[in-house]
Amino acid sequence: MNSLQRSVVTKTGYDHGWEVAVEDAVAGRVTLTSAHHRTEAAVRLHPASPGWLVQLPSGRLPDELARVEGIEMPTSACFLARTERDLGRLLDHAARLARTLPDLPCQQFEQAVAQELSGLSGPTAATEVERMVRQRVGQQVYRQSLMDYWGGACAVTGIAIPELLRASHARPWAECRTDEERLNVFNGYLLAAHLDALFDRLLMTFSETGEAVFAPSLTPEVRHKLALSDDLRLRWISPNHMPFLQAHRMQFDSLRKGVNRCST
Repeated sequence: MNSLQRSVVTKTGYDHGWEVAVEDAVAGRVTLTSAHHRTEAAVRLHPASPGWLVQLPSGRLPDELARVEGIEMPTSACFLARTERDLGRLLDHAARLARTLPDLPCQQFEQAVAQELSGLSGPTAATEVERMVRQRVGQQVYRQSLMDYWGGACAVTGIAIPELLRASHARPWAECRTDEERLNVFNGYLLAAHLDALFDRLLMTFSETGEAVFAPSLTPEVRHKLALSDDLRLRWISPNHMPFLQAHRMQFDSLRKGVNRCST
């Protein structure tokens, strides 16, 4: 990799969430990092064809990045970008996903809460005001995490208009035992407003393979009026969603049983 090629990688990284670059001319690679996440991306030229190979640490991030349409992953944790544009798109998605990994949203949350409470004093600040600040800031952090994870588009419809999107919880905020659960990007989905309303009110849930499951009260006629097709499903679903989704389905099923008992 010559100096011009290294400069292209450095600038592309800077423009897409990787503001720190360490060049290694001997190894023929540029290692990209960021102060906003703890992931490293090692970029080198493809040895046999035009483009770059991007190596990421093994684990959850490569698995999630491989789900993104158009991303090529020829080997484990190693991705192929054939053009400079492809490299920017790959690095952008990788940075967004890296910011959603466990612990990082919680760190952002605690820092933001501490900053907002720093000017307050007295018993009120330690109780009700703090509770309100923590909830508001937590919901903001959670929404941004879901926006990053789902690429700013509805997890079902792919609608990418931020004003129409809601950060849905599978296990409700008030029922989560820890902030880690509340802010876990897998504890819910980024949904268009009408789907969020159904999911939140337990009128819709998702199967283990991602298909939408509707309450009996949403008859075919009602679903037609709401433009809810029979083949609605999550764009993808991760094994990490399962514990939270199973809890949501249990509540969904329990509510249906309760309705059935009342109607007999």
